[in-house]
Amino acid sequence: MAAVYDFTGRTAVVTGGASGIGLACARRLLEAGARTILWDRDAAGLDAAVATLGQGASAQVLDITDENAIAAAASLAAASGPVQILVNSAGIGGSGQPVWQVDVAAWRRMIEINLTGQFLVCRALASAMIASGWGRIVNIASVAGKEGNPNASAYSASKAGLIGFTKSLGKELVGTGVLANCVCPAVIETPMVDQVTPAQLDYMTAKIPMGRLGQPDEVAALVAWLSSEDCSFSTGGVYDISGGRATY
Repeated sequence: MAAVYDFTGRTAVVTGGASGIGLACARRLLEAGARTILWDRDAAGLDAAVATLGQGASAQVLDITDENAIAAAASLAAASGPVQILVNSAGIGGSGQPVWQVDVAAWRRMIEINLTGQFLVCRALASAMIASGWGRIVNIASVAGKEGNPNASAYSASKAGLIGFTKSLGKELVGTGVLANCVCPAVIETPMVDQVTPAQLDYMTAKIPMGRLGQPDEVAALVAWLSSEDCSFSTGGVYDISGGRATY
């Protein structure tokens, strides 16, 4: 039986909420009573997600690299109460090339979305959480950020940066009532899998001792705990959900 948390009266923002891990996390929070707002640049995906999730879910089309758009969306989200839960799941994969063949523009885009975008969202929402005296921030990193996947240098670097960022943020928030942690999945069966080459996917799957891809709902279960009051003595933490792949 899944653990049951009560998020009644809480407002949650989930970036990358149109599909994959983000959608699974949104569903879990919504089912536990949170007013849940999805931020994603995929307008059609958001429409479908909100229709599936039903009452209590809403959406805002948003590019997390756009600072002004984030500020506007944050103000709109807070109109019915402070945002106290943030799940930062937006991100991209890709590459499949060694460093010396990686396009510089592609590298910068990866860092901009997977790291700078996460920073901008945290920056926009953290102050209101501090003012409310309670909050939970969960950033979705990757085991690639700890180990470095070959032919995925930009992705690995962006996720390593997100891990370091979360460790700093968690320490900065100590004493405010707000906790910040990150989750490091191995390969999860989401649309992002389509962004990597078959060779990359085979490599990553072969590294998982349990011999299978993870499921979004499995990640959402961990995120739900990190978003709850039961998580009370962890901040700046890094939580693996890797089927046994992670070695530290």
